[in-house]
Amino acid sequence: MNNEPLERHTPYAVSEPRYSVSPQMVTTAFELPGYRVRQTLGVVRGIVVRSRNLFINIGAAFQTLVGGNITAWSRLCEQARAEAFNIMIQHATEIGANAIIGARYDATEISGGVTEVLAYGTAVIVEPTSAGDIYQS
Repeated sequence: MNNEPLERHTPYAVSEPRYSVSPQMVTTAFELPGYRVRQTLGVVRGIVVRSRNLFINIGAAFQTLVGGNITAWSRLCEQARAEAFNIMIQHATEIGANAIIGARYDATEISGGVTEVLAYGTAVIVEPTSAGDIYQS
């Protein structure tokens, strides 16, 4: 079976990507209950660099006058984290992992209004600890 990625013919995603690392197999812990780490493949990461756009800044400026959660910026942060998480999963998949342990996020302001969001963890190959636990995603 050929594991080479298929060439993309459309400028957009036609369907959701399928990964060998399911999001349910990513944890901040250093072990997965019901599984044992068979092999450690190394650190994987997903990096996204984002800037706020002018329209979001204007809307957020008005919202700061009222107070409370600035939903436009919250949404932007959540999108950046989700993208970084998905890139980390893609990286782990590309090196043959089926799980990620010790997952973390980090963010750094590169310059005014430009932020890097990093998701990272340890890519591993896990196997069920008993024959009854083979229902992994």
